[in-house]
Amino acid sequence: MLNVAIIIGSTREGRFGPVVAGWFVAQAKAHGGLELDVIDLADFDLPVTLPPGLPPTPVMAGLSQRLHAADAFVVLTPEYNRSFPASVKSVIDWHYTEWQAKPVGLVSYGGISGGQHAAQALRGVFAQLHAVTLSDTISFVNPWHTFDAEGRHLDPAASEQAAKTMLGQLVWWGRALKNAKATHPYGT
Repeated sequence: MLNVAIIIGSTREGRFGPVVAGWFVAQAKAHGGLELDVIDLADFDLPVTLPPGLPPTPVMAGLSQRLHAADAFVVLTPEYNRSFPASVKSVIDWHYTEWQAKPVGLVSYGGISGGQHAAQALRGVFAQLHAVTLSDTISFVNPWHTFDAEGRHLDPAASEQAAKTMLGQLVWWGRALKNAKATHPYGT
């Protein structure tokens, strides 16, 4: 089993992220072979600053353990002002080795760009942390018109195919990197 952390990046009131997450989790369960850990950043009081030398809060320590346990990540992000939200940047910046040598799938949503500016901005950030972002992404243009009031996708065929493609790549990279690290720890 590959342990995949699915990170819901939006923390705004009235956010659409849980709808996209519900759809994606269903796709991941249908794919099989994955142990899923849904991490909703709205459930965490992410610190803006942490004085040097102080240990992380119990909440942050628990989050760090969950990220460390993941073999792969999927980040669900809205696009705010052509980039990703501060909550995503905060969770990324408070961790370092947790991301290293692990694949990251990107699911974005937003207006006319479908959140692709946010996904593109995340590629450079994750590259700096030695994570591997997948080439294929899933994006939703104006998602509030793509899902019904119960969170069901109105025309799922193309999105489901995109999810299968991305999950296949995530599993391949996740297994390859996990096996490589078991043989030769990363960075040594």
